[in-house]
Amino acid sequence: MTAAEQVRREHARVEALARVRALLLELGCTSDEVDRAVEDDVLDLLVIDRTLVPAGHRLTRGEVTERTGTPPELTRRFWRALGFLDIGEDEAVFTEMDVEALELFQSMVAMGLVDLETAVQMARVIGSSMARIAEAETAPGATPMLLPTGDSILDADSFARRAEASIPAMGRLLEYVWRRHLQAATRRAMLHRARGVHEGLGPVMAVGFADMVGFTVLSQHLPDEELAAVVARFEELAHDTVVALGGRVVKMIGDEVMFVVQTATGAAQIGLNLAEAYAGDEVLSDVRVALAIGPVLLQDGDYYGPVVNLASRLVGVAHPGTVLVSDEFRAAMVEEGTPDVDTRALRARNLKDIGRVELWKLVRAGSEPGADRRRTMRWERLGEVLRELDELRDRGERAVGQGPLARSAPVQADGGDAEGPQVERARHGGDGPAA
Repeated sequence: MTAAEQVRREHARVEALARVRALLLELGCTSDEVDRAVEDDVLDLLVIDRTLVPAGHRLTRGEVTERTGTPPELTRRFWRALGFLDIGEDEAVFTEMDVEALELFQSMVAMGLVDLETAVQMARVIGSSMARIAEAETAPGATPMLLPTGDSILDADSFARRAEASIPAMGRLLEYVWRRHLQAATRRAMLHRARGVHEGLGPVMAVGFADMVGFTVLSQHLPDEELAAVVARFEELAHDTVVALGGRVVKMIGDEVMFVVQTATGAAQIGLNLAEAYAGDEVLSDVRVALAIGPVLLQDGDYYGPVVNLASRLVGVAHPGTVLVSDEFRAAMVEEGTPDVDTRALRARNLKDIGRVELWKLVRAGSEPGADRRRTMRWERLGEVLRELDELRDRGERAVGQGPLARSAPVQADGGDAEGPQVERARHGGDGPAA
């Protein structure tokens, strides 16, 4: 850095510190607090704390208890349910925002809107959801609020200026999205009740899983930035395909997406479109897709039960680019009169923890089975080559790092290491491909 650049930087720091000091004093900090933060090189952290959780006076847990009348144990339980770290009794970190949140929590229980256990569970759901959003917002390259330079004064000023506009906007956006999703979820719940779901049974839903082929191997060879691009593209394609056809993405599990839809016909179209979309993508590999249908348990935005377990097991035995369905799913398609779709019988399989299951392969009406088989064989050969390369690399690294000891490592009968190519298959139950 030249002398002129150093002068300009110092001038910028002086101006930034003046702006940040004025902001922090306005937010209730004292001059001594600001001076200590500058001396300790943590001014950026102080700005983040006071900008995101503003408060003139901070409270201890005992003071919060006095203000709200909430027993300390219940306060701690609510705090933990939201996902926050435990706070010492004498630490003054609580604010009016915390008091208001606790009073809302109490009033919902007191008015009988929810019971205590339901309120605590809802706090867990809210806390985990908001934590994920916050982590996504602060990920590298995800938000313009964080552009760190390594200088706490300049970074504090940059964050303060950007947060002034972005935080209120994000708050309004979160409320808008929540209202829209609440509208959709409430309508779904009312429709299920209107259809007279039998007592003790959950709503009948089609459940699907789509699993990206070769992700385990791919993740070991790609740099972080390229791997992040692959994951982002995988999620984007999954969301767009599922939502466009009336489904709902329940969750992303690394290289796997779980989705639900109300009809077998809708699920069949989503499954086939997913297989085709990934097959035609220049960045991603093929996906395996599996579909099942039946009563499910809906809890905290997730789905549980034998139908979910079956779909999860089925995706583990599918070949790349194929869509497997259960016998019940095929029957539901016949009952609904699903158009433009055929099924091809496969041999029954014994699935771990489930038993013997009749399997069907879902295809577009009029498609040629030979092309699917040739494509499957190509993927099988490519998978074998990648696994062999990975094994050779691991052995080479051990040989270099451990010398003669590497040659004594246990080897399976197929030539793989004890934790080699079977890892990905084991995650789905170790049942092996079926289609």
